[in-house]
Amino acid sequence: MRVAVCQLNSREDRSANLAVARDLLDRAAAAGADLAVLPEYVDYLGPAAGAPKPEPVDGEFAAFFAEAARRLGIWLLAGSFHEVSAEPDRTYNTSLVFDRAGELAAVYRKIHLYDVEIPGRVSYQESRTVAPGTETTVVDMEGVRVGLSICYDLRFPELYRRLAIAGAQVLVVPAAFMMHTGRDHWEVLLRARAIENQCYVVAAGQIGDHEPGRTCFGRSMVIDPWGTVLAQAPDTIGVTVADLDLDRLATIRAELPSLANRRLPI
Repeated sequence: MRVAVCQLNSREDRSANLAVARDLLDRAAAAGADLAVLPEYVDYLGPAAGAPKPEPVDGEFAAFFAEAARRLGIWLLAGSFHEVSAEPDRTYNTSLVFDRAGELAAVYRKIHLYDVEIPGRVSYQESRTVAPGTETTVVDMEGVRVGLSICYDLRFPELYRRLAIAGAQVLVVPAAFMMHTGRDHWEVLLRARAIENQCYVVAAGQIGDHEPGRTCFGRSMVIDPWGTVLAQAPDTIGVTVADLDLDRLATIRAELPSLANRRLPI
């Protein structure tokens, strides 16, 4: 399986964001990708006051990327977008997966939300505007089992162990990781999730400045089940491609059977 991580800099202009995403998908398909992964909030990253109206999973956002997957003949994880929820003041942060025919194959709603209160320094409550998902998701992509997650989920290893136990061979992480944490934690956490679950990890990040006053780290990458970085994006908008060898994954799991040797229930 050939995968492509598409790194972009989403801002306040939704139409411009989607146009860049579409161009990156064209480039991914031209490079022979079977699966292309876009980053978190591909639709909009900007001031809350200008956020687009949330949509259902069969809305315009979904139709746009369904058509792209169908036209290009690729599997597509459309990063994440603002999905309408039952609560008027909160949306879901949702990933959609489309198959080569443009059919919706899977939906995942981000489970872990970033809530922090440090007196005198920072106060941020993601849960004020985002409702948490409750279900883990593994999707079969032509015989390859792919587990879904989004950004802050990366800090919760129990989620990825559940995905691995459910049969995941590949873990995807669309993200908008902040610069100050990304410098020290992004690669370390991605490699840890790959090693401990003996899975490939495919992580697509936002890069660069976004209003109001936030900077994303980028460095989208693909990591093998041994923890080796197979490919890493440069610090710019673009597409990075790598090949996943499922025979190598099987060999690693056979020669170092840590998943089979586990004793404690998750």
